[in-house]
Parts: sequence; structure tokens; C-alpha cells
Amino acid sequence: MRDLKNSAAYRIAFIYSAAFALAMLCLGALVYFAADAAFRAQQDTSLIREAEQLKRGYGDEGLDDLVQTLAARPAGTEATGYRYALFDRESRRIVGRIGTLPPLGLRNRVYLAPGGGARRQRTLATPLVDGRILVIAVDLEGLERIDNTILALFGIGFLVILLIGCGGALFLGAYLRARLARIGATAEAIVAGDMERRVPVGKRGDEFDQLATSVNAMLDRIELLLTNLRQVSSDVAHDLRTPLARLRNALETSLEEDIDPARQREMLRGALEQSEALLALFGAMLRIAEVEAGELAKTFVPIDIGGIAADLCEIYTPALTDGGRRLECAVDQGLTVLGDRELIAQALGNLLSNAQKHTPPGTRIGLRVQREGDEVSVVVSDNGPGVPAADRERVTRRFVRLEQSRSTPGHGLGLNLVSAIAGAHGGRLIIGDNAPGLSAAMVLPLIRG
Repeated sequence: MRDLKNSAAYRIAFIYSAAFALAMLCLGALVYFAADAAFRAQQDTSLIREAEQLKRGYGDEGLDDLVQTLAARPAGTEATGYRYALFDRESRRIVGRIGTLPPLGLRNRVYLAPGGGARRQRTLATPLVDGRILVIAVDLEGLERIDNTILALFGIGFLVILLIGCGGALFLGAYLRARLARIGATAEAIVAGDMERRVPVGKRGDEFDQLATSVNAMLDRIELLLTNLRQVSSDVAHDLRTPLARLRNALETSLEEDIDPARQREMLRGALEQSEALLALFGAMLRIAEVEAGELAKTFVPIDIGGIAADLCEIYTPALTDGGRRLECAVDQGLTVLGDRELIAQALGNLLSNAQKHTPPGTRIGLRVQREGDEVSVVVSDNGPGVPAADRERVTRRFVRLEQSRSTPGHGLGLNLVSAIAGAHGGRLIIGDNAPGLSAAMVLPLIRG
């Protein structure tokens, strides 16, 4: 009983059953009163029709014929049919089986039956042309029997509905609790540390299955974030330990008393460079957090992404050429996106810098901007060594560097920042195979002119 009181599933099921039972009760009451009113109206119509027929006969044949007609009515009609009476102008009964003159019109009256007991009847007292009053009555016992039969049938039906409703509520409540218990069990397992636990998804594709799918997607996202957090913590510690150790050693060496002043200045200059690298690292991390927070989207304006790409081609061409690489640009003009010019320029600059940093001299690097349906694709590609297929999704995470020795300058935040910028603009970063080499495509929604 405590489970029934405290369970929202059972409460919802019983409320639904109660609402259905109340609706059936209202419907039954409506049917009862409508049927009773219809039977009574039919009874009144029959009384009026009978009175009109007798009045016409009285007008055609006179008093004697009406008296004979009323006297000839069979006695068997006392219980089931009409009862008649004719009264004179002084309300004295002339003929018939009704003892007293009722008020004019249709009335319900109680009379004492010959066998004893009070019985209800419907009477119609109508005046004739000479002032005499014709009274016709019909017993209401038959109508009341019909009403009682309707009430009895409805009562039995309502009881059956209540029993079915209670049974259905118990079944529905148990079903809802069982489906919800699966989600609760998964949540408890996650809290206990089983991060691989997921909510079972059925084959029906109903609302519970859709909820389970959404919850599983959320858990996958949480697991990915936790994995990234652990990886970031490890990578931050790894990336910071070496430069901090170098910085400390440089500072210790510069504080030695017998150190040559020139050597001391060199050590201090190296320490300054190490500190600037650390500040750049934290600046990049703060920039990524700022972009992912979504606050910058409030300042987005329409910008010509083709113009940004063309400017970057001019800026990067001399540096790439001096390094023995060739930059080829193919930019479609008139492509407008909603965004921040500085962020998009930084993203494209990161892609070009990565291509320059991780490819050997003689590499051909391409920058292509083109429309693809309702989107614009900005692709930086090269024919260098590329990235293994298994690592293409991983390289967009923070501090992920495929170079195990980490001898190349950098902290593994470039592609992560590009991915964050693309996401902030409603787009995505796609790392693919250029066969040979690597292609990085930033796909953004296009604003139609």
C-alpha cells in the first residue's frame, strides 16, 4: 500500500481510471435522465392523443356515447393501461374509475390502488366544450420499472468498469514502474562507478525507448567528457612539467653567484620564452572555453568567408614558399556566413599552420572554399604523411599529439580550437583522407542572399 501511495506511476494510472469512471458515471446519468424524459414525453403525447380522440367523439356523438365508451373500457387496464373519468361542472363524477377531480393539465398524482398501497399516476384533466371535464390517467409503475432496470444495468456496468479500471491501473502502474526502474537502475550503476552501463532500448520505439536513447546519448557524452577530462589532466601535467622544470632550472642557474653576465641574460631570456609559452598555453585553453561557452554567438554578424580565405592566402603564401611548400587557393566569392571574423580567421590560420608544421618541404597545400547545398565548406588539404584513420577523430581533442616525442612546438590545442569554433558557428570540423595526405574541412551553415 505504501508503494501505491508513493508511486507516481500508480497515481497516474489510478487518476486516469478514476477520470474514465467519472466520465462513464456522467454518461450513465445523462442516458438515464434522457431516457426517462423521453419515456415521459412519449407518455404525455399518448395521453394528449387519447384525450383529443375522445373529445372529437364527444363533439360528434354527444354525452351518452362518451359515457358508454368510458364504461366499456376493460377492467384490465387498471394496472397497465389508461384509466378514465368524466366529471360535471360541479366536479361530481359522472362515470369512470378516478375518484377525485385533479387540477387541469398534466399532473403526477398518488392514489390508493384497489389492492392496497399507494401508487403514482400521470393524469390529464381537459375541459370539454360544455364545461364537463374529461380525466385520463396512466399508471407510472411501468415507467418506474424501466427506470429501475436502467439504473440496475448501469450500476452493474459501472461496477464492472471500476473493477476493470482498478485492474488496468494496477497493470499500467506496474508496467510504468518497470520501465522507469530500468532507467533508475542504470543511473544507480553509473553513480556506483559503472560508466559503461546503459539503459536497455526496446524494439517498439515508443516514448520510453526514445527516452532511453536520449539518456544513453547523454551518458555517452558524459563518458566522453570524463575521458577527455582525465586525458586533459594527464596531458596538462605532462606538457607543463617539462617547461616548468626548464624554467626552474634556468632561474636556479641564473641565480648562481659566479655565472657570467652574458650567460645569465641568456638563461633569463630562455626563462622568459618558457613563461610566454606557458601563458600562450593557458590563453589557448581560456579561448577554447570562451568559444565553447557560446556567449560569443551574441556578437555574430554576416561575414564574407571567401574574403577571409583570400586574405589568409596572401598572408601565408610567402611563409609557406620560404619553407619549400606550395599553397594553392581556390576560393568562391559571395559566400556569407553568420559569425565572428576574428574567430573564423583564427580557425583557418590554425589549419594552415598545422599543414605547414606537420608536412615536409615540397608538400602541396590547398585552401578551397566552395558551396555545398545550404552549407559552405572550407577545406585545407595537403599531400603529406596524413593521419591514420583510427586517429582522425582523436586529433580534435585537447592536448592530443600524435608525435610521441613531442619535440615539435605546440600543445595539441590547434584542431580542438578549430572544432570549438566550428561548433560555435553551428558547423562541424571533418578530418578526412586526401589520398595521400590529410584534409580538414570546416563546414558552416550558409546565409542565403
